[in-house]
Amino acid sequence: MRLSSMADYAVVIMAAASRHCGCGAGESAAAGTRARLSAGQLAIETGLPAPTVQKLVSRLSAAGLLHSTRGVGGGIRLARPAAAISLADIVEAVEGPIAMTACLEQGRHDCSLEDACGVRDHWPVVNEALRGALAQVLLTKLAEVRR
Repeated sequence: MRLSSMADYAVVIMAAASRHCGCGAGESAAAGTRARLSAGQLAIETGLPAPTVQKLVSRLSAAGLLHSTRGVGGGIRLARPAAAISLADIVEAVEGPIAMTACLEQGRHDCSLEDACGVRDHWPVVNEALRGALAQVLLTKLAEVRR
């Protein structure tokens, strides 16, 4: 399994936002003077194109992971503490539900093996295991700077 570029970039953006916020376990995402930054600042810091950052900030905001405010005193900040945001949350904000196969999606019937598939009933267990593993990786860990 490989993350899409957009999901990867979303993780990079969230980690950068978390480092600016300084929010650990039990701290408010809105606390502190460093809590807000602009999409332009995120683009410069991460090396991602500004339009990509803006698109992902919109998706991450819609998913309740970032809070974005326009105007004077506005900016981008984490919507909740970094310790309350997992890798699974970030990936799902960009990719939708975590699933190894598309055959379980409602209304999808494009698999030639669908009628005779002997493992289809097992995919939900696999999908939940994968999601559970990603849910164990918290943004606080992803934001750590490795030396």
